[in-house]
Amino acid sequence: MADGPITDAEFQQAGLRLAVDGAVATITLARPERRNALTFSTWRTLARIGDTLPDGVRVVVVRGEGPAFSAGIDLRLFTAEGVPGEDALAPRDEEFIRGLQAGYLWLRRPDIVSIAAVQGHAIGGGFQLALACDLRVVADDVKFAMKEPALGIVPDLTGTKPLVDIVGVPRALELCLTTRTVFADEAARLGLAELVVPVADLGKAVDDLVAAILAVRPSTAAATKRLLRAAPGNTLEEQSAAERREQVALLNEHTREQSP
Repeated sequence: MADGPITDAEFQQAGLRLAVDGAVATITLARPERRNALTFSTWRTLARIGDTLPDGVRVVVVRGEGPAFSAGIDLRLFTAEGVPGEDALAPRDEEFIRGLQAGYLWLRRPDIVSIAAVQGHAIGGGFQLALACDLRVVADDVKFAMKEPALGIVPDLTGTKPLVDIVGVPRALELCLTTRTVFADEAARLGLAELVVPVADLGKAVDDLVAAILAVRPSTAAATKRLLRAAPGNTLEEQSAAERREQVALLNEHTREQSP
């Protein structure tokens, strides 16, 4: 992975924009003419955004420019012509895929809350990007689908665990092997969307959610996210112990701040 700040040319090649406004970073998938299709450069640059995110950022919003969130992997990668400036889609090793997964993994960090603002198509890698975020606010025209099996590949961008955690193994298996589309009503029913709003209201709904999250003390928000992220894998006793540790640490922090 390249060192140093991400250049404008690299953002352009990746089809991404980044805007940081105080405690809020907004990542925009910015290739609307391709329905924000994703390439190797996209995933690598997403990883670098995570590595270089300013310390004061508490909320990361991921959105798509235009009517779609993301149509998933750019299908030109499967052709002889490929995508200009991109590696060929050739046999790879696990380290290659690990580098791409890094673009999504950092969105689970406890010091940030990540929000996917999803409208239109969120297919394959786009669906997995939405699943990588802590919260999903979706427009009523959303179309989720896990299309990788139809291409002869598996979902490999960290999406299988959150999908199973949310909908369970049988439903996840059905969604992946049929590659069918999940529309807004079903997404809300399955828990794939925390909030469904009209397309015109998506921006305001996300802004309201961001404001509510920022109203919570940063250390409290991080501790709460750590607890909730760990809960599915913990026994009741382990989770109770984790609650005690986090609470004592917060109370000690408050005490120190109040001391003269």
